[in-house]
Amino acid sequence: MSVKRFFIVLILFFALIGITACAAGFWWVNQPNLNDTETVIDIPKGATLSGLAQQWQADGWLRSVLALKVAARLSVNGNNIRPGEFVLPEGISNFELLNFLASAKAKTYRLTLIEGRPISEAVQILAEAEHLEQDLGELTLDKISEFLKLPGNPEAQLYPDTYVYHRNEPVSALIRQAHDRLNNVLADEWASRATSFSGKSLPYKDSYQALTMASIVEKETAVASERPVIAGVFVRRLHKNMRLETDPTVIYGLGDSYEGNLKRSHLRDRSNKYNTYRHKGLPPGPIALAGREAIHAALHPASGTELYFVAKGDGSHYFSSTLAEHNSAVRRYQLKRRSDYRSSPAPVSTSNTDNTPTSEGTK
Repeated sequence: MSVKRFFIVLILFFALIGITACAAGFWWVNQPNLNDTETVIDIPKGATLSGLAQQWQADGWLRSVLALKVAARLSVNGNNIRPGEFVLPEGISNFELLNFLASAKAKTYRLTLIEGRPISEAVQILAEAEHLEQDLGELTLDKISEFLKLPGNPEAQLYPDTYVYHRNEPVSALIRQAHDRLNNVLADEWASRATSFSGKSLPYKDSYQALTMASIVEKETAVASERPVIAGVFVRRLHKNMRLETDPTVIYGLGDSYEGNLKRSHLRDRSNKYNTYRHKGLPPGPIALAGREAIHAALHPASGTELYFVAKGDGSHYFSSTLAEHNSAVRRYQLKRRSDYRSSPAPVSTSNTDNTPTSEGTK
């Protein structure tokens, strides 16, 4: 064998060894990991790949910390580790893992704040939401007022909607988001409010009073088409200096003392500032979370002559312009069924004792 041929063979030999070593190294770096099922991982903010790799190996599904570090050096996504919760496919390799973490969307969670419900229920939902960091400590109404820098009761200061969040997201961020959303919706609707109603201005000094009306409308009906009609009833009553006489405000003012039956003694109680049977005008503030539709209805009440309404028993209401017509509707829809018709206009009878459940509403 000539010297030239010897060197060619030698070069080919070492090249083959190099190729074999590279192939073996690539296989070692990129062989499937030990997760034989989908694996959920949580990457906190500020985490390093080295620290995560050690944790994953301790968890039993990462084959080699060194192999992952080598893969990160060779991958363009080696430094693109984002925080969040991720669900890894089974048997994922190191290069697949790095590419996945650079492009996959973190797992999200949802919670819903419901229109027409009091903020106390919203607080409970926020406090019990899974994987939400309670960075404000024990969540209370006072805590929310303090955090949002509100002067008093935070009722209705969170917008009812479904909110999406990531694992370990602070609850304060969702509270701020819901409050900002409410402010944006309210400001938008206030700016486009009706300029007049039956030749008069709307009976609101500011958007907060409009929100108060919207919360009452929200409590009175779940039928979308009825919201502006009910708002119209209440606005006409205010224009005529009539009391609103709506049961949901009384119930709200009773707080925890309300046991499910609204009694005549409750309607006569002047100490309840939310008792619209005894106090004229709007109550001191909102009584529930109000959505855009209810806010819009409060600021665009339907024209008409109706001053009364009574529940028909199917979720809808019958509207009347005169007390005589209304009393007839009460007899038709309620008294014959011997049913409670709270939230519907009717004269107050004094024949019952103070502890008898009431069967009347706004009049």
